[in-house]
Amino acid sequence: MSILQALVSGVDSGAIDVVELTAPLSSGTPILQLPEPFSNTIPFGLEEISRYDDRGPAWYWNNIHTGEHTGTHFDAPVHWVTGRDGDDVSQIPLRRLIAPAVVIDVADRVAADPDFLLEVEHIREWEKANGSLPEGGWLLLRTGWDARSDDQDAFLNANETGPHTPGVSVEAAKWLAEEAPVIGIGVETVGTDAGAAHSFDPAFPCHSYLLGAGKYGLTQLQNLSRLPATGAVVIAAPLPIVGGSGSPARVLALVER
Repeated sequence: MSILQALVSGVDSGAIDVVELTAPLSSGTPILQLPEPFSNTIPFGLEEISRYDDRGPAWYWNNIHTGEHTGTHFDAPVHWVTGRDGDDVSQIPLRRLIAPAVVIDVADRVAADPDFLLEVEHIREWEKANGSLPEGGWLLLRTGWDARSDDQDAFLNANETGPHTPGVSVEAAKWLAEEAPVIGIGVETVGTDAGAAHSFDPAFPCHSYLLGAGKYGLTQLQNLSRLPATGAVVIAAPLPIVGGSGSPARVLALVER
């Protein structure tokens, strides 16, 4: 049996579980809210063209209105000023859209502190128990934040001091960009950076360091609780938007039972 036949057979038999990591995309999908004077993305929307009527008697279709960074989406290097000379989303090498993934689970810590930051020491602790981060793979950060994804206010978790969501420290972001073998980081929150990252130095270090290093981000993932710490394979499929800084993406994980 060939490798591809074995893969299809494994999926068909259930020996390989296909896990949906993508949040449903609708007008209720939470979106990032930047303060003035910065411009914001639009919510996702459908505009009906026809639905089995005089506009088109046998077919139903819509125009879609959305931003590149709405819902579960892929950040390309060119999204950030530090990666302005890097790849746009249509230029991501295809082999990087299928990659191994590991999951670092900090949901218990986030439940006690929504401003929790992943530090290099946390990654080192994880590596002692699970082995090295995967060469050419993803680090997926499970925080339990996907439980809030049906409620914009709870998901953004903002008050008069700003948003309070978990993320990655400046030092850890720099280490992941410059020393770790991963191609990027995936998170359950609205962006790869913590809610308080606007006040970090540099601001938004995951964006600044990882995209500047030609690495990637995946955001608003779901169901990371269904993945093992190691052994999953992630398929991340953004639209190849020419000149695009990112794209909504369908993200799946393959897990051996």
